[in-house]
Amino acid sequence: MGMDLRVVPAEEWWEERGRDSSLDGERDLGLMVTDFIETGGGGESGGGGGGRDSWCSSDSDSGFPDPCYLSDKIQFLKYSMPQHETEVLSAVRTLMLSIKEKDLHSVKSGTCNASCIRFYLAKLLRLSGYNAAVCSARWQGTGKVPGGDNEYVDIIMSDTPVGQDDRLIIDIDFRSHFEIARAVDSYQRIMESLPVVYVGTVARLNQFLQVMVDAAKFSLKQNSMPLPPWRSLNYLQSKWLSPYKRHLGPINQEGPGMFSPGPHRQCAENLKRLQVALHAEQEAERFVKKKKSFRERMRIHGAP
Repeated sequence: MGMDLRVVPAEEWWEERGRDSSLDGERDLGLMVTDFIETGGGGESGGGGGGRDSWCSSDSDSGFPDPCYLSDKIQFLKYSMPQHETEVLSAVRTLMLSIKEKDLHSVKSGTCNASCIRFYLAKLLRLSGYNAAVCSARWQGTGKVPGGDNEYVDIIMSDTPVGQDDRLIIDIDFRSHFEIARAVDSYQRIMESLPVVYVGTVARLNQFLQVMVDAAKFSLKQNSMPLPPWRSLNYLQSKWLSPYKRHLGPINQEGPGMFSPGPHRQCAENLKRLQVALHAEQEAERFVKKKKSFRERMRIHGAP
């Protein structure tokens, strides 16, 4: 998919957003959800065998990957990161935990949906020396993929070990993209094992998406439910692989800019939830490291 790397003023972007077709994407998704519910996922009311294609992804009769395998793959993907990505993840976590409710200010009219957190995180990353911006992606509905839009942060890394620029995606609420109805326990555990904040390349992100689609299919199959189109791999990929624009917010909030006074209660609650989850994730990682260190010492010195 093509990518628009222009940096545009945030005011201009939100003015465009009010005039453009983002509402069309929401309407497409709303109509698709209604159709999905009314037809039981079959794409045609009345239960006939012919007619238009189903909105759902078809499940293979050969079964699904074992949930334990999927869980292990999530753990492998979480920790198979090159050094420069690990350093960025550490920086992002530290900055996310440093944000206070008073730092959150309006960046657009209407529902914020945590945009204020993303813009403030991008600002902190730039102050830390990173080429960071907020990315807004939008795509039109095609076939079984409903239209929509998504917002995330990215960093353009220069002088990486591979000798070329590297684009890292940062999604501050990664798990929220994979919530499904009536999830079985194994799916819930897999989803909760995902990174709280995703930091990494598009290639590694794609691997996470494939695992979560497989896990969703397994979970929904247990409840005799088909995979809805807004949980398909194509739809999930559209969130981060669609054409996007990069936006810079003002670094100096004292001067004129897009930040207007007034904290957002919902965004403040989201920030607190994410910070609690980040703390829990870090504690779990410290526990695992201690456990591995203890086992290694026992292996070297022998059990008493």
